[in-house]
Amino acid sequence: CAIKLIRPEHAGNADVLRRFEREVQATAALTHPNTIAIYDYGITDDGTFYYAMEYLPGDTLEQLVMRDGPMDAPRCIHVLRQIAGALHEAHSAGLTHRDIKPGNVMLGARGGVADVAKLLDFGLVTAHKADADAVGDTAGDITQTGMVVGTPAYMSPEQCAGDQQPGPASDLYSLGALGYFLVTGRSPFEGRAPLQMMLAHMSE
Repeated sequence: CAIKLIRPEHAGNADVLRRFEREVQATAALTHPNTIAIYDYGITDDGTFYYAMEYLPGDTLEQLVMRDGPMDAPRCIHVLRQIAGALHEAHSAGLTHRDIKPGNVMLGARGGVADVAKLLDFGLVTAHKADADAVGDTAGDITQTGMVVGTPAYMSPEQCAGDQQPGPASDLYSLGALGYFLVTGRSPFEGRAPLQMMLAHMSE
């Protein structure tokens, strides 16, 4: 397995601890085969928050494309369908990932099957506007008002505009940007500064 820990320098930050705990709780509730599996989580005797998840041999989509070049269309579609399946379960549970990008998807062989995608890193997960009360969470609990979260190269227009509780459509936009990367080898607005990328997502 792989074990994720709170960095010691952040151990005293209540917001970081809450985000970390929310990430593992949200991910542990998901059972789709293309979502990373969580085995256990808790706090050690010395106060370190941790969780144990399945170990995934293979490469991230970012590593794969940087090494081997763009994917052909059939392989790209195969990968995107798997990620879409994982997102469907998360969205049905009222959760938005908010950070779909090539570095957050692993691709490898599982059970003798090649090209199995696994969606990782639910660290920015939030409840949809309509479901925030039902899930018992609001993005404002963790994220400062007006703070933009995500990865500029793959962020949806609403994220770029500062929406703290984007819905499923936001993840699907980012999935489209990920698909663009897979078949071209570059993000949609590569070569621009982060702020320019965000403006381009909103206007172009």
